[in-house]
Amino acid sequence: MRASFSSQAVFSGLLSAFVGIASSVAVIVHGLRAVGATQAEAASGLMALSIAMGLCGLLLSLRTRMPISVAWSTPGAALLATSASVEGGFPAAVGAFLVSGALIVLAGFWKPLGRWVAAIPSAIANAMLAGVVLGLCLAPVRAVAEEPLLGLIIVAVWAAVAKFKRVYAVPAAVIVAMALIAATSPVSRAELGPLWPDPVLIAPTFSATALIGIGLPLFLVTTASQNIPGLAILAANGYRPEAGPLFRMTGLFSMLAAPFGAHAVNLAAITAALCAGPEAGPDPSRRWWAAAAAGLGFVLFGVFAGAATAFISAAPPILIEAVAGLALLGVLGSAILAAVADPEAREAAVITFLVTASGLSFFGIRGAFWGLVAGGAMLAWTRWRRPIPSAASVAAAAPGRSAGR
Repeated sequence: MRASFSSQAVFSGLLSAFVGIASSVAVIVHGLRAVGATQAEAASGLMALSIAMGLCGLLLSLRTRMPISVAWSTPGAALLATSASVEGGFPAAVGAFLVSGALIVLAGFWKPLGRWVAAIPSAIANAMLAGVVLGLCLAPVRAVAEEPLLGLIIVAVWAAVAKFKRVYAVPAAVIVAMALIAATSPVSRAELGPLWPDPVLIAPTFSATALIGIGLPLFLVTTASQNIPGLAILAANGYRPEAGPLFRMTGLFSMLAAPFGAHAVNLAAITAALCAGPEAGPDPSRRWWAAAAAGLGFVLFGVFAGAATAFISAAPPILIEAVAGLALLGVLGSAILAAVADPEAREAAVITFLVTASGLSFFGIRGAFWGLVAGGAMLAWTRWRRPIPSAASVAAAAPGRSAGR
């Protein structure tokens, strides 16, 4: 471990944890409250989610020596936020969370799923990755438009440092962003409240209404919008772990955290690019440190969820997203280049990119999954019933041969 240590990977992992938390913590809390959680139960759920995904990501990274990033289910929280309170209240929702986790564990034993993910062509996977990170890569531009002075300072510091030492450009931008947030959005000690929330153990109940209205949709959304795209992003960066154990482990941690109010943890999608891509270091064998560091960051956030949530909530989200966007510019460029390299798959890759980046959502499942479906369908249609060249035509086309020889 000591020989493979990478400080660049550790920083990239901590940045991915910060971005992942800051960009969606409000959605998580709102989703839990929407299905009947009290403020104390929602805080307990947030803490349980953070610790569960941190420990799960740390364990998977140490075991596989790959940058396996784990996150909470943001699409799942968005689904909860649009749901009405279920019959039986939050205990019934917790019962649905447990069933959803159990279904994810069962999916890990279904081997055709792993084979399907492994069969995703590289061009399609990279196009989906480009579509996933495009929104964040546009954030620096939006930051300059929404917060001209602060946005320009962050971008200028990043550009100035990158000219001399690119590896330090993003860390410098993060430090400046944190200082600007602290200076412009001060949070008093009273506003911080308790440093850590008390865990609340919720006895689950089970009802058909909650299982059909929350449990099954949560399983489908988490699998399609997070786990499958997360595996595809790993594949786009050269990592192809076996899918089954990852599904089983994230499902197990979801079940362990559910009694404390947590809805689901899963493989990371957007922030996975920060841990698995070149921004985590030039040596792919050392990038697992990024996911391990992200796991530790999530655990610390869970322990100090009260204070951390107050500070992040006071910060303009666009500034945090701008730093992530600057870090992902190289990822976007590499993904686009790999997606369009093969002329045969280029059109399918472009369709994958556009559908993914569009933010399209059907049945609560978001664009990354539908991008894979659309691009894969286009590639299959292109290759369907293509004439197979005969042996004679192949021989005639071979170098050094002619029709008369």
